[in-house]
Amino acid sequence: MLAIEFNAKIKNGIIRIPDQYSRKLSENVKVILIQEENDESIDKVEQLLQSPIKMKQFSPLTRDDLYERN
Repeated sequence: MLAIEFNAKIKNGIIRIPDQYSRKLSENVKVILIQEENDESIDKVEQLLQSPIKMKQFSPLTRDDLYERN
């Protein structure tokens, strides 16, 4: 069995197999589709924890800043 993995977009119900792989395949193949999670299914806070935004001049709040009352 030959296993090939590549990312693709579905256009009009068609998945294009890259040329480098299609040459290796015969007419009979088994296809398994795995959809990557889209942004809507991931909580935004969880997404930021997984991939934080890096800023040059960032300094986190101190405990005193958090509890300061005006």
